[in-house]
Amino acid sequence: MNYLAHAYLSFNDPEILAGNMISDFVKGKKQFDFSENILKGIRLHRSIDDFTDTHPSTKKAKTYLKPAAGLYAGAFVDVVYDHFLACDENEFTNESLLSFSLSVYETLLKYKTIFPEKFAGMFPYMKTQNWLYNYRTNSGIDKSFTGLAHRAKYLNNSVFIFESFTNNYFALRQCYYEFFPTVKNFAYEQFNKLKAIRFY
Repeated sequence: MNYLAHAYLSFNDPEILAGNMISDFVKGKKQFDFSENILKGIRLHRSIDDFTDTHPSTKKAKTYLKPAAGLYAGAFVDVVYDHFLACDENEFTNESLLSFSLSVYETLLKYKTIFPEKFAGMFPYMKTQNWLYNYRTNSGIDKSFTGLAHRAKYLNNSVFIFESFTNNYFALRQCYYEFFPTVKNFAYEQFNKLKAIRFY
């Protein structure tokens, strides 16, 4: 799952949200430099990622993108899932997605002093370009794909990957609908378990 899903699966807990969003930028023992609830958000993010990566629907979704994306298919599927979440009327309307996105940025700003360097450099672009909301649009997905391809070592561009996305749109959407209810339930269970644990 990508940024929208991780934000949504923080269940309106500000510190869990902050930890969830910075998790990919926190390596090894650095996680213990943060407060207990931020650490719980980091751990929640990682458990969601593990669940996502091993889910049968994710494995199926990767097959549609792998001819173009190769080893990076999983990263592109994460973005695809965020697109379908943003468009999922069971979870968001256009207006509620916009409101949610702005609320996430406002909440995260309160924790900017603990942002890892790379997330701190990226966050202003996320906010000003409204990444969370723009996962809803094909142009937003295209830009996300371009960014991923730019950071990948073995990809020259994302044109063929975006074509694979559009050509297999309905099959990928079905993978999302099979997957998302299960990850939402899993994440809520993990959220409650982590809230009950004392790390320090």
